[in-house]
Amino acid sequence: MDIYNESLGLNIPCHVGIILDGNGRWAQKKHMPRNYGHIKGCKVMEKIRDDADEIGIKYLTVYVFSTENWSRSQVEVDGLMRLLRNYLKTCIKRANKDNMKVVVLGSRDRLDDDILTKISELEEATKNNTGLTFQIALNYGGRDEIIRAVRKLVKDVVDKGIEPDSISEKMFSKYLDTGDAPDIDLLIRTSGEKRLSNFLLWQNAYAEFDFPEVLWPDFNKSRLIESIERYNKRDRRFGGVKEE
Repeated sequence: MDIYNESLGLNIPCHVGIILDGNGRWAQKKHMPRNYGHIKGCKVMEKIRDDADEIGIKYLTVYVFSTENWSRSQVEVDGLMRLLRNYLKTCIKRANKDNMKVVVLGSRDRLDDDILTKISELEEATKNNTGLTFQIALNYGGRDEIIRAVRKLVKDVVDKGIEPDSISEKMFSKYLDTGDAPDIDLLIRTSGEKRLSNFLLWQNAYAEFDFPEVLWPDFNKSRLIESIERYNKRDRRFGGVKEE
């Protein structure tokens, strides 16, 4: 459910998803290596997370590394994993200070043991925080998530005797990585690209999409508010008909 922000005069979407696109191109435009763009992009992500919390967004989900991103150069992948490790070192202290709950979405396969340990520590340490829920999609793919959810559900059908006819959308949603989080209200993809790229396929069923023509390292609070302004102009009918 949207929350009205009086100072902005806007309805604030409860759950915003962002595909952080354009780090590499931003760096190349500056004649710098792609990982320079990822470093800048990580700093912007942290700032936008704080901005989202400030204006009243309750759930923010960012797409930082997909299951397909392993095909990138080893130098780029290694650089991204270094960034992740550095982020995880300080995230618990920062998250608890800001009363922020952090959840990591995606498959745990292929991630190194030290990263898995830090993720578990982070999720455990922040699970009872009641402020912004910050979800990081890491080694994530929407189709992979759905397949993993189906496997867990089938196991429970066998082990717990769940009746197939009792399976509902609400029940199935709880088997997804996002669990009890609400569906996406507003999806933002920077850089002007207009595709989902396998991001939260189930959760984006009725999301409003916004594709600002800006590379992620140049995204800021003003551009976030502009996306929300465009969201406010949408007529969300969820498959129904608007009454005259």
